[in-house]
Amino acid sequence: MNNRLTWIFSLLLILAAVLVSVVAGPNLPEQVATHWNAYGEADGYSLRLTAMMLTPAIMVGITLLLLAIPLIDPLKANIRLFRTAYNLLIIFLNLYLLYIHVLTVLWGLGVRYNMNRALTPALGLLFYFMGVLIGKARRNYMIGIRTPWTLASDVVWDKTHRLGGLLFKIAGVLALVGVFFPNYALWFILVPVLAATVWSLVYSYVIYRREERAAH
Repeated sequence: MNNRLTWIFSLLLILAAVLVSVVAGPNLPEQVATHWNAYGEADGYSLRLTAMMLTPAIMVGITLLLLAIPLIDPLKANIRLFRTAYNLLIIFLNLYLLYIHVLTVLWGLGVRYNMNRALTPALGLLFYFMGVLIGKARRNYMIGIRTPWTLASDVVWDKTHRLGGLLFKIAGVLALVGVFFPNYALWFILVPVLAATVWSLVYSYVIYRREERAAH
């Protein structure tokens, strides 16, 4: 996906979130649930106006930030090598936020469901796609598994990101399993992604030391 289409699709998704707020807002209570605990129970509320404007505002901020990163990174030429996957991630993040916004509005309108079960598939797909992006990422200062060791060497970067991409894909698949165990969905989400993150960080150091010893 090119940059122009990324702008267009992002804008459409943001406008969709605003439209949902405008249409549903008058029918919502003054206090709208905006946070749910590990058991999928609403335990945090915001004023209606705040709840309706927050997600569209976050979408605008994230879109502008992510579209600016390739312009300011000193290694922007490397980002161009995986820009299609990066642009798709921007779209996917906006879709994810729009999905959360719709779930919040439906809850405010009185529709009841298990929030953990509703969120888990979206998070699983997000983690999986992050794995795709990580696997394609080339060395840069803003995107990917950025440690002192990956940033110091293209070899360390490439090996770490091949493994990290695979681990995040696995984390995404494991998160999807949480759909069948909604009371434990949080564990199926957090444990795999934390394990993937820590394993990738440690692996980058191990590979760096291995390459360093080989050079001497």
